[in-house]
Amino acid sequence: MSFREPAFLAGLVLLPLALLLYAALQRRRRDAASAFASPGLMPNVVTGTPGWRRHLPAALTLLALGALVLALARPERTVAQPKRQATVMLVTDVSGSMSATDVEPDRLAAAQAAAKTFVSKVPDTFRIGVVTFNQYAELRLPPTSERSEIGPAIDSLLADGGTAMGDGLQRGLDAVEGQLRSQRSTGDRRAPAAVVLLSDGKNTAGETSPLDAGRRARALGVPIYAVALGTPGGTITLSDPGGFEQLIPVPPDPETLKQLASISRGRFFDAPSAEQLESVYEALGTRIGFEESKQEVSAAFAGGGLLLLLVGGALGLRWFGRVV
Repeated sequence: MSFREPAFLAGLVLLPLALLLYAALQRRRRDAASAFASPGLMPNVVTGTPGWRRHLPAALTLLALGALVLALARPERTVAQPKRQATVMLVTDVSGSMSATDVEPDRLAAAQAAAKTFVSKVPDTFRIGVVTFNQYAELRLPPTSERSEIGPAIDSLLADGGTAMGDGLQRGLDAVEGQLRSQRSTGDRRAPAAVVLLSDGKNTAGETSPLDAGRRARALGVPIYAVALGTPGGTITLSDPGGFEQLIPVPPDPETLKQLASISRGRFFDAPSAEQLESVYEALGTRIGFEESKQEVSAAFAGGGLLLLLVGGALGLRWFGRVV
């Protein structure tokens, strides 16, 4: 919790002072009672004592004072609110290694299911685009808010070829930059943008270094949320024209993805299983789809303070004929 007017918190020093004053008044009452009758005769004069009830109205009044001081300081709480607009590019590896089955049922099928989960978690006003890369990068779907177009674009992915990760990022950033230019031309306020990159291997093709693409993303103010899919023991089987089969290791490349996330001020995620990948994309939908904002809660503190003040005063009048 934070406060818009923290200077008013200095008023909390009144609470211990009020407590000391109350203690002094109680001592004075006891001294007055002792002067009225000797201690040995007090049981015959006073047949009962209020016990804890004597102090309850005062305690409620002190709590009310504290709540009112906090209300003056204008307390705020942090709440998550859905963003109105944003552009998100899903940049997905479709190289041959995505057919590995170390992630059930295979890496590509798990990536497709997770991408659909992500789409379901972000607001409908978000523009989502799809870029794929193997040895070539392809813009499968420009940024759009039409959900009916996104599902088929994700379902059409097939695994084959090498890994041009840098080129894939470049195509995604080209789409984002085009969206930003469109917003500027129409006078719209710039909506945030992000890239969700999923890859399961090292960059082996293309003209652009992944880290160069990461630096471009940082210059554009577009964070890259990089997801490493698969396990170090993942393999695929390749057959040559003669029918000879060869088992090829296809471990992910988390180090490059970590650097991309760091350079672009995004975040890195490791997803060695379909369940974890689903959780990552679900969390990303929440992270990208919502933003934190401050909400003032002064009224709650003021109302609580006044209620405590009224209850304390009412109990004091009922039990002792005085407010405190």
